Amino acid sequence: MLAEELHFGRAAARLFMSQPAFSQQIRVLERRLGLQLVERTSRVVELTHAGQTLLPHAHAVADAMATLRHVADTRTRGICGRIVVGTLTAEPAMPHTRAILDELHTRHPDVAIEMRSLNFVNQYEALACGEVDIAFLRPPAPSGIQTLLLAEEPRVVCLPADDPLTAHERLTLDDLTDRAMPLMPPESPQEWRDFWAVNPRPNGTPVRFGPLAVDIEGVLHMIARGQTIGMLPASARDFYPRPGIRYRDVTDAPPCTMALAWFAKNRNRPDIALIRDIARTVLRQKPSG
Repeated sequence: MLAEELHFGRAAARLFMSQPAFSQQIRVLERRLGLQLVERTSRVVELTHAGQTLLPHAHAVADAMATLRHVADTRTRGICGRIVVGTLTAEPAMPHTRAILDELHTRHPDVAIEMRSLNFVNQYEALACGEVDIAFLRPPAPSGIQTLLLAEEPRVVCLPADDPLTAHERLTLDDLTDRAMPLMPPESPQEWRDFWAVNPRPNGTPVRFGPLAVDIEGVLHMIARGQTIGMLPASARDFYPRPGIRYRDVTDAPPCTMALAWFAKNRNRPDIALIRDIARTVLRQKPSG
């Protein structure tokens, strides 16, 4: 914490400790190691060369201890307690999501499943910081997040109802070149933003962006007001019918995927390993064709 904050007060607050107690722990650690880890002045806190050198090892030890505590606690209790499941847009209603969570409940009825809605800003951050344990999301996912592909579907374009393009049932990306797309928040990964905007277009044309949207409701509101169009999963037709918008097929848009996602460092946690196993079982049971 101190290496991140470079401030004793803020680091202590993140650890729910008083600043004097935290400072004392740092001094005890320095005495035990025989090294000065932190350079302290009245205005600045900096890591010494020794502190910088040991920092990766300290992170590794902290991560290992956190994993050890979690595994020990889980083994003691079994798979029980609570699992927090993050979802984006209509994922809770998708067949694969329902099947996986139903199977989890069947195997472990004592586990409380808490659903938490995510948005374009926090969908991956929530996994990394532990706000949710696993999530049902729409890749591409950034580095540090692992996924298991669950399904694939086409993408469609969502248009204002009075857009002349609604006269056509099938469109191409070239037809959409001069239409603005919603601006996705900068906190979301660039690869993710470009994928959902199809930016740049196959002909090399960069996408023009309109106002900022942080969730699906914001996107649909802007489309209904005629400010942008949107590239959405084909299932949006069923889950997000709205006055003032129309959905049309896009013949050359790459398909999108749905995935179970987890933070890579948590991969071997028993609860996450269990849900991956359940998801694979559900996928094997899915009828073909």
